[in-house]
Amino acid sequence: MSLTPFMTASGKPSTDVSDFAEAFDYIAVMNYDVWGPWFSTVGPNTPLNDTCAAHANQQGSAVSAVKAWSDAGMPVNKIVLGVASYGYSYSVSPSDAFVSHTKTLAAYPAFNASNQSLGDAWDNTGGLDVCGVYEAQGGTFNFWGLIDGGFLTKKACLLATSTINTTTVVKRRTCTMYNETSQVMVSFDNAQSFTAKGKYIKETGLRGFALRETGGDYNNILLDAITEAVG
Repeated sequence: MSLTPFMTASGKPSTDVSDFAEAFDYIAVMNYDVWGPWFSTVGPNTPLNDTCAAHANQQGSAVSAVKAWSDAGMPVNKIVLGVASYGYSYSVSPSDAFVSHTKTLAAYPAFNASNQSLGDAWDNTGGLDVCGVYEAQGGTFNFWGLIDGGFLTKKACLLATSTINTTTVVKRRTCTMYNETSQVMVSFDNAQSFTAKGKYIKETGLRGFALRETGGDYNNILLDAITEAVG
């Protein structure tokens, strides 16, 4: 399901989904692909809470989605939170990647859309679609792909090299990683992010979580983190 309730004939989210709530066992809210290369700046793929962002950057989050659906009449115990084991990569120059005169990663930096980096081994390498239109590589990295690509060590919590900078935004609970050498920035979730989302699920009383996808994990690091937090 979208982060907002079903659209009405007027093109606006419904304010009453109580009939659906009676008919459905549960709904799975897709709290991923919230932000990606289709925007003009780098942003979080799966934000837990985006209220700390500027209004223009509040594209939706787990918190806003649960509020929207529950306000419209969907019981929280019928809401499953979608989480993702992958993130998007962006081509970002150092002048945009860092806050001026520092090595602190900038929030929502601009990126070069014409130079989309290739993701991990599961990413498409670019080519013609069924209509004969060229589609560039997607630039997606699964969690295991970040390890395979040298962004993370196999402990999945340590940076692989000193050329990589990282930051975690506390409220939105996502990570941003940047390799200054290759000028590739990746927005992704780690074990700490999944733990935070698991705690949110438990504290809010949601029905559970849906991971897209388990194959993107590495040694069940993400799955174990969120499962333990949910309890």
